[in-house]
Amino acid sequence: MKKNIIAMNASIMIGLGSILAAPSVYAESISDLEKQKESIQEKRSGVESNISDTEKKIDSLQDKQMTAEDQIAAIEAKIDESAKKIDAKNAEITQTKKEIEALKEEIKVIKERIAKRNEVLKERALSFQETGGDVNYLEVLFGSSSFGDLVDRVGAVATIAEADRDILKQHELDKKELEEKQKAVETKLASLEVAKAELLEIQKQQKQQKQEKDALVKKLKQQTEKHEHEKMGLEEEKANLAAQEKAIKSAISLEHQRLAELEAARKKAAAEAKKRAEQEAAQAAAQAASQASESKKQSTSSGYSAKSNSSSSSSPSPSASNVSQAPAVSSGTFTRPSAGYVSSTMGERWNKQHAGIDIAASGTVPVVAAADGVVSRSYFSSTYGNVVFVTHSISGQQWTTVYAHLSSRQVGEGAVVAKGQQVGIMGNTGHSFGQHLHFELHKGPWNYSKSNAVNPLNYINI
Repeated sequence: MKKNIIAMNASIMIGLGSILAAPSVYAESISDLEKQKESIQEKRSGVESNISDTEKKIDSLQDKQMTAEDQIAAIEAKIDESAKKIDAKNAEITQTKKEIEALKEEIKVIKERIAKRNEVLKERALSFQETGGDVNYLEVLFGSSSFGDLVDRVGAVATIAEADRDILKQHELDKKELEEKQKAVETKLASLEVAKAELLEIQKQQKQQKQEKDALVKKLKQQTEKHEHEKMGLEEEKANLAAQEKAIKSAISLEHQRLAELEAARKKAAAEAKKRAEQEAAQAAAQAASQASESKKQSTSSGYSAKSNSSSSSSPSPSASNVSQAPAVSSGTFTRPSAGYVSSTMGERWNKQHAGIDIAASGTVPVVAAADGVVSRSYFSSTYGNVVFVTHSISGQQWTTVYAHLSSRQVGEGAVVAKGQQVGIMGNTGHSFGQHLHFELHKGPWNYSKSNAVNPLNYINI
């Protein structure tokens, strides 16, 4: 019984026909499986090389990112330093403006002093002073009435002249001081404004450099994230290829067991047939001898008529009891994987390639294997959710079917499944919006780029 189950499982797994087929067909199938295994091994090697290249790209991008971040830190330090200098210049400008305000008060005082001096000098030839001339004191001297009066007038004139000279000197000093202070503070303020403008320009350039570096870091992060996502996909592809290789090895092993079982059954059947033929020949000879002795008296001879009985046996094909709402198993290479309607077809969707079809239905909806095969993967994926991968070998061609977003999985890795056998329940796990089955059909092994994906609607009547 156990041997018959092994033989049946091997037949289910590779889908190559009846157990009574000629050994050469099975030998050819094993050769096909060996070629598929070698192809998968080559692809695994290529994927591992791609993973290594992607890791190098990620390392390079991370090094560039670290360098850019260090440069950003240096630029930020310079921006902070410039900000401090700008603050210092602002403080100086504020102080200078205060000095200017104080100077305005001084100027106001000086102007008041000048105005008062102007009043004093007004009666003493102010017009001559303002035009740079000398005061005519001769009229004062010649107007004396006596020598004593003259002496007094000379003394008074000398005193007045000295006072005028002091006034004029102070007047000129005040004007000069006023001009120098005005020029000094104006020069200082202009210098500070220029220095501040230069600092602001430097800070603007530094901020521009920081923006450029920030944009570079952002781009590097996006590229790193893209390559990390690619690496994750390649690692998933590597795991799937390893699982498929394991399934193919299992298929080869079971096929060898089936061939050995078939050969033993053939030898046993041949031996039994030979023994049966010998027994029937002996019985026929004995019957012929007996009939020959009795037929001498008869006018006609009676020949030996051998009665042969033939029997044929056929093993009924197992019929799985379908779970409620499970689709009927159809003829052809593949059958419908679940009940429901096609809510999304294969093609461009949301700026991405939708590599399969979505079948939606409500309630508890069984999901079944689209063809005989071996479960190469059964796990939870962040995108696929609960997902089952089944590897098929049909007429020497490897196929892979994917059943994603399941609410639950009912088969494990390495399980042999028959066409129409339940593998899970339709769900809404992973990156999914609403209950449905995401079904993919790949002509060959599954890969990250899904380059082997074909439109299931071209192979299955849904």
